[in-house]
Amino acid sequence: MPRSRSKADPADPDAALEAGLRLLVRREHSALELARKLAERGFERDAVDAALERARELDYLSDTRYADFIARHRTEQGYGEQRIRAELAHNGIGNDTVNAAIDALEVNWTDQARGQLERHFRYPPDTREDEARMLRHLAGRGFSGGVAHQALAAWKDETP
Repeated sequence: MPRSRSKADPADPDAALEAGLRLLVRREHSALELARKLAERGFERDAVDAALERARELDYLSDTRYADFIARHRTEQGYGEQRIRAELAHNGIGNDTVNAAIDALEVNWTDQARGQLERHFRYPPDTREDEARMLRHLAGRGFSGGVAHQALAAWKDETP
C-alpha cells in the first residue's frame, strides 16, 4: 500500500529540500529545472531558494555534473551538438559550463551524424529528395548544416 504524504508546508525549506532530494535520487537536475519542479509542487520561492542552496552545500545539486550527464547521455542517444547546447541552455546552464561539458565529450560530430544516417536510413540517397530528407533528419537531431552535409558526403563517398 502506498504511503500517504501529508501536505508539506509551502514555506518550509526542509520540506522543499526533502522533495528536491526525492527528485535528485532519480536523476541529475539543473538548479533551474529543480526550482521549476519544486514551484510546481507549491513551494514558495524563499523555501525553494533555501533548499537549492542547501542541496548545493551537500553536493547533491551540481549544474556542472548535470551538464556532463546530459551531454554524455544525449550524445549516446545520437543527438548533435546544437541540440545538446539548446537543452542545457533551456535548463539554465551557463555558456562556460556548456562549453566544458561539450569539450569533455571529445566527439567527432561528423562521425556522430553519419552514424545517425546509417542507423535511420539503410542506404545513401539516390535522389535530391532523399538527400533533403536525410539533411532534415540530421537538423532535427541537432546537427549543424555543415556537419550534416559532411556526414552525408562521407557516407555517399564511402558506400559502393
